[in-house]
Amino acid sequence: MESSLHGGNQKYMPDWLFVLWAGGTALLSYSLVYALRKPFTAAEFEGMQVAGMDYKIAVSVVQLLGYVTAKLMGIKYISELKPESRLKFVINSAALSEISLLVFGLFPAPYNIAALFFNGLSLGCMWGVIFSFLEGRRTTDILASIMGVSMALSSGVAKSMGLYAVNSLHVSEFWMPALIGAFAFPLLCVLGWTMTKFPKPTEADIASRSVRVTLDGRQRWVLFRKFMPVLLMLFAANLLLTVQRDVKEDFIVCIIDVSTVSSWAFAQIDSIATLVLLAVFALLATTYNHLKVLCVLLVLSIAGMGTLAFVAANFERMQLPVNVWLFLQSLCLDMAYLSFQTIFFERFIACFKIRGNVGFFIITIDFVGYMGTLALLVFKEACASHVDWALFYNQMSVYIGVACCLAFVGSLVYMIHADKRFRKNPDAFALGEAAEAGEDVEKTKNNYLMTNAI
Repeated sequence: MESSLHGGNQKYMPDWLFVLWAGGTALLSYSLVYALRKPFTAAEFEGMQVAGMDYKIAVSVVQLLGYVTAKLMGIKYISELKPESRLKFVINSAALSEISLLVFGLFPAPYNIAALFFNGLSLGCMWGVIFSFLEGRRTTDILASIMGVSMALSSGVAKSMGLYAVNSLHVSEFWMPALIGAFAFPLLCVLGWTMTKFPKPTEADIASRSVRVTLDGRQRWVLFRKFMPVLLMLFAANLLLTVQRDVKEDFIVCIIDVSTVSSWAFAQIDSIATLVLLAVFALLATTYNHLKVLCVLLVLSIAGMGTLAFVAANFERMQLPVNVWLFLQSLCLDMAYLSFQTIFFERFIACFKIRGNVGFFIITIDFVGYMGTLALLVFKEACASHVDWALFYNQMSVYIGVACCLAFVGSLVYMIHADKRFRKNPDAFALGEAAEAGEDVEKTKNNYLMTNAI
């Protein structure tokens, strides 16, 4: 296997060693972000209300408001963030998130809820920043896969840590998030510094994946307009995916009876699902045909969401054990969700030789998705507060599963036709703004045909 050039000191590092170093660092980094953001989901705040609203829903809504605000700001900020500013961003964000958790524990309810707005605000752009250390490499698929499965793994671990702190260490539900965050904060800062030592993409990386550049407002609009049909379908599907995943993550203790499973069941189940997802993404990393990988990811997403819709529609008749149900939810939902959070847009950029960066796509789908979650939580509390959480979740799963399948089928058709249009007339298709940027369109055509040869 070829080696990677290690930064400016002209040393070479084997690809396998770089994957272990960079992938492991990114996985741990985003796991710590989850530890700063998600432990409160293990708390029930039973019987508590604020202004007539369930206290836990109020907590989730306020944190989401901060998170969505960060996503909106990040569409511009992450697209334009320069490499030398990444470490400062990671440290400042982690510090603000832990301070907000301390305030949440210090202040009495319900006034402490406001602190979680700043927790969400501080962490909303962390995925895009961490991913920016990894993109644009021949090994990005496997690196992104390793980082991406941290979402599946860390979610369960964060819940299990929260339940352990409350049930075994007898820490209050208000101080539990700050306790876990106190361990996560310094470690995240150290790992942020470590990521600045990653080698830059080599010439071979750039030739395989295309150079990654910042995007100003005009360039972002040109890019969106050029691929508008498929991006609208994907953004809509990701809105629904994010809604379902967030409801599952934040309210699983209301959907199922957690007393029937151990505190560490979530970590164990999500770990198994994580290994399956990592194996699938690792296999796709061996395929250099970008179009083929995009199609496979869409097919897997269709299968996953179709399965969830079927299970939800037949929930009463199937009577699945809780552990089996949890595993299917984690595996099928994350198969689709993590595809778009990790390797889909990396391959999309490489396939169509787009001048841009993955951060723009991911921060945009996140903003759209979390706006949907916010709207759903408000609707649930205002118009459907009497509906049982388990029934509400299963009914939602049917509609979301079917809608996502339709959007992914439409996206699959678009990808195939876009490939045919370019092969027939690459100059007219003007892929990836090569023509607008004054680049050699013939070279762009040759690179495209080479990386997408069937």
